[in-house]
Amino acid sequence: MSVRAPCPVLLTPVGVDYEMLDSGHGRKLERLGGVVSNRPEPQAVWAPKLPQSEWDKAVAVFAPKAGDEDGDGGNWEVKPGAPEAWDVTYGKLMFKGRLTPFRHLGCFPDQSPQWAWLEETVRPGMKVLNLFGYTGVASMVAAAAGAEVVHVDASKKAIGFGRENCELAGMKDAKIRWMLDDCFAFVAREVRRGNTYDVIILDPPKYGRGPDGERWEFFSGMPEFLENIAKLTKPAGHVWLTAYALRISSVALGTMLAESMPKGDVEIGEFVSEDAFGRRFTNSMWARWKGK
Repeated sequence: MSVRAPCPVLLTPVGVDYEMLDSGHGRKLERLGGVVSNRPEPQAVWAPKLPQSEWDKAVAVFAPKAGDEDGDGGNWEVKPGAPEAWDVTYGKLMFKGRLTPFRHLGCFPDQSPQWAWLEETVRPGMKVLNLFGYTGVASMVAAAAGAEVVHVDASKKAIGFGRENCELAGMKDAKIRWMLDDCFAFVAREVRRGNTYDVIILDPPKYGRGPDGERWEFFSGMPEFLENIAKLTKPAGHVWLTAYALRISSVALGTMLAESMPKGDVEIGEFVSEDAFGRRFTNSMWARWKGK
């Protein structure tokens, strides 16, 4: 199976209420919904364009822990009155932005091209599996398109936020099963049950732990994991694998997927963000398989 890169760059955001106002000196100034924040971005090696007075308007600044090369560890420094959660829109959907640990904002706007792809790909009655699903925006998008969605995450808090997002969007009765589980164990059980899916999306972390202390490591765990993903995917189905904060190329990610999946096509690329002045950097790598 060949690995192709027909659209290596998917520029973000797409349809979500998000804007990168500026970037530079290892930081990015962002507006998600009505909230402006300042977070680390090691790839922004250039100088900011906006004056410091504009950067000072951020109501939340993430201060990384000393020696944390990925910039995930640290704390938020917030101004008085900064909201704990606020409304964000994607098309007709609404969900909550949040100042969460590990510098995240309660969603990943850089993955919005995948949400748009789900809207184009999913048809009523399709079965969608969202692994490492976080707070559920992709699950909501798929369910709104008519899919029956199984959403799996090992974080009880993320599952709770996902349910809250559904209620906010008026989708309390959407066909989404919220599964608090270790994704590796869940997938293995689904294989034994003989279940299959039309679409599987997965955004595995580089490492982590399941709800019962199960340990996950990307490079050691992915080969067996993808073998099971192949067994869960219908012959004409779709699999979209993304890799965030990993030292892996899209070529290697695509090759890994091609080695595991049956006959089909694999495309590869990057989710790329652009600030208001046209400076770009990669957020994550992706590989996408389509069966025949």
